Amino acid sequence: MKKIYHLSTCSTCQRILEELQPLEGFTLQDIKTEPITPEQLEEMRGLTDSYLALFSKRAMLFRQRGLHEQTLEDEDYKNLILEQYTFLKRPVIIFEESIFIGNSKKTTATAKEAIHS
Repeated sequence: MKKIYHLSTCSTCQRILEELQPLEGFTLQDIKTEPITPEQLEEMRGLTDSYLALFSKRAMLFRQRGLHEQTLEDEDYKNLILEQYTFLKRPVIIFEESIFIGNSKKTTATAKEAIHS
């Protein structure tokens, strides 16, 4: 599978997509206009060790809702991601059997190397 979950209005996602070009054969899914399905989230979860790995604690709603003061379980992270797209750490790049989560320079470089090697 070759898929990238991103937010088209996010300048960081746009920059990373540009860095990864060419993206032949990839499906791009804007998570704001095409929400993540439970099946898609399960697929992502199957490639990583927890829903927490897919969860963005940088989302403004994380603090606004007081979630930073709560003890959350893996199932809570799953439900929050499905409820609100901003809780997904992005972009999420799936290339074959590998998953690359987030926008760190190291993650982006590793994804680019895997895609273009």
